[in-house]
Amino acid sequence: MFVARANEQDRDMTAENTQDPLVIFTPSGKRGRFPKGTPILTAARQLGVDLDSVCGGRGICSKCQVQPQFGEFPKHGVTVTPDALSEWNKVEQRYKDKRGMKEGRRLGCQATVQGDVVIDVPPESQVHRQVVRKEATARAITMDPATHLYFVEVAEPDMHEPTGDLERLAVALRDQWGIEKVTANLSILSRLQPVLRKGKWQVTVALNKDHRDDAARIVEIWPGLTEDRIYGLAIDLGSTTIAAHLTDLRNGEVKVSSGVMNPQIRFGEDLMSRVSYAMMNPGGAAEMTNAVRNAINGLTEAIATEAGIRPFQILEAVFVCNPVMHHLLLGLDPVELGQAPFALATSESVTLDARDLDLTVMNENARVYVLPCIAGHVGADAAAVALAEEPNKSDDLVLIVDVGTNAEIQLGRKGRVLACSSPTGPAFEGAQISSGQRAAPGAIERIEIDPVTKEPRFRVIGCDLWSDEEGFAQAVAATGITGICGSGIIEAVAEMRMAGILDESGLIGSAEQVGTPRCIPEGRTHSYLIHDASATGGPRIAVTQGDIRAIQLAKSALYAGARLLMDEMGVDRVDRVVLAGAFGAHISTRHAMVLGMIPDCPLDKVTSAGNAAGTGARIALCNIGARAEIERVVREITKVETAIEPRFQEHFVAANAIPHKTDPFPELAKVVTLPNVSFNTGGGEGATGGRRRRRRG
Repeated sequence: MFVARANEQDRDMTAENTQDPLVIFTPSGKRGRFPKGTPILTAARQLGVDLDSVCGGRGICSKCQVQPQFGEFPKHGVTVTPDALSEWNKVEQRYKDKRGMKEGRRLGCQATVQGDVVIDVPPESQVHRQVVRKEATARAITMDPATHLYFVEVAEPDMHEPTGDLERLAVALRDQWGIEKVTANLSILSRLQPVLRKGKWQVTVALNKDHRDDAARIVEIWPGLTEDRIYGLAIDLGSTTIAAHLTDLRNGEVKVSSGVMNPQIRFGEDLMSRVSYAMMNPGGAAEMTNAVRNAINGLTEAIATEAGIRPFQILEAVFVCNPVMHHLLLGLDPVELGQAPFALATSESVTLDARDLDLTVMNENARVYVLPCIAGHVGADAAAVALAEEPNKSDDLVLIVDVGTNAEIQLGRKGRVLACSSPTGPAFEGAQISSGQRAAPGAIERIEIDPVTKEPRFRVIGCDLWSDEEGFAQAVAATGITGICGSGIIEAVAEMRMAGILDESGLIGSAEQVGTPRCIPEGRTHSYLIHDASATGGPRIAVTQGDIRAIQLAKSALYAGARLLMDEMGVDRVDRVVLAGAFGAHISTRHAMVLGMIPDCPLDKVTSAGNAAGTGARIALCNIGARAEIERVVREITKVETAIEPRFQEHFVAANAIPHKTDPFPELAKVVTLPNVSFNTGGGEGATGGRRRRRRG
């Protein structure tokens, strides 16, 4: 439903202007029409896209490298042909000959627009790097990892007892550690004899045990007693970001947490767009698989370097991901997930070697464990959240919402847990918003609007000062004020509603109706101006009527999914709400409630769990018993399918209002009085009832 509406908007945009090609930039999602012959760098600058350039467009610095994408892009409503950009020129060839350039890359200052085109801006070409906010959440975990180190003394070969070195190593492990069954692959076997002799028949072996049987696999071997630590990676593979936590397998300490943008964004911002790309482009699924595996290799190398360890010390990895990411990681075709009945190739957990996934930076013998999926649209990331938050053990009724491009929702208590997914789309992460961007230094992340003067003040990522505080301009001079990210747009829309700039239906009032010149006409609608630096060549950041609509669609899908689970449970209220995920950790619970993203609940009962999926991955990495536990739990969770449930549409329509058309939100009303304004009928009178109190901070 969300995808269909978005596609309608794209078609409307296409109909408005057909003479100039459409240029779409990823991962920002910014788009615009430009005359043929416009350099990509020029288009990026005019749209406020974060594309670096030092040499002024002379083809010298190479900072403006971009990756054009070709093929069908249903989400964007375009087909990109090979001639969408100008031909490769001498300047680009000269640079490639001298310094080298990745295959498929172009210089943004040299390539010009010739047709509709999708342009991916790689991280190294961005001035303001994406902030991947998926830090490890502190958590007490009982350590019992699948991979352990064992020091053994092995009997030397004897002419009278002709057994192999591997067999005598297995006997030593049985006699000295009680380990009955040991296996080794050819890679280990080829190194076994020189290591045994170098260690004078004393070695340290790393054994990985499978929780489903008693077999132990040798994944690494050292001569003598090693002082090397061994590590594992807990990886949350999201549709927008990939976050990894390097964890010491001896004590569970997280040495380094880091993340990167998922490069698959260039194939589609949401999951169904990527499924469509696989359907419409031969080899598209393999292309996306290669992209994400390369990104994981790069992230692994970066984490090892930051931690000061050698990558071969990483002997294990645990992945959590949604079903589409699950299939693309494993190299499985995701097409069946794009159509009813949304069948998974497998819903069971998967255990395999890192080399099977072309994960070549970590130890070649590292073992990979992928958590089980719950259902076709509720994946291993939701299973990880269930492992971390344990709704099946809760005494009260808890609603857990993992907010992302595709929200995954769980409702439960002891005895029964329900789950569903809801297609919120990328608006919550700043995409498809006129001034939106991913979270990066310079992006507005907090905002307050004075209900009397209608004047805004805001904070940007990378600066702790508010925009009306002394020293703010100097503090943001390096990054600038570049746009508004997901948490910022949530707060902006909620603040506009609380300040009487926005009515219940989501309509922005005129300057006369609202009483501020910041409400600017745009055709038949209005926008609210937050920041204007156009006089000095900077951006003009506003919330448009189209932005409001995108947020309404996203929040309505989220609310409708939660409400559907409540219907199935037979309840009208929940006892508490847990916001999970990196986005959930950075949004204001009060603003989320004002917007109507989540069902009404006492605000002190709405909490953030941080990156719960990442926490679940670390639990599975550090405790082998947790793997058996979550494999049991997912079989007991009931999946509710939003795509075929008629009540989802009913809840969606009612949730379009801010906060809601029919639900009075009594708990919210105790702390916030919303102005009773209506701009559709020419109204504009002030709020009825008392003015809410505001607290700065």
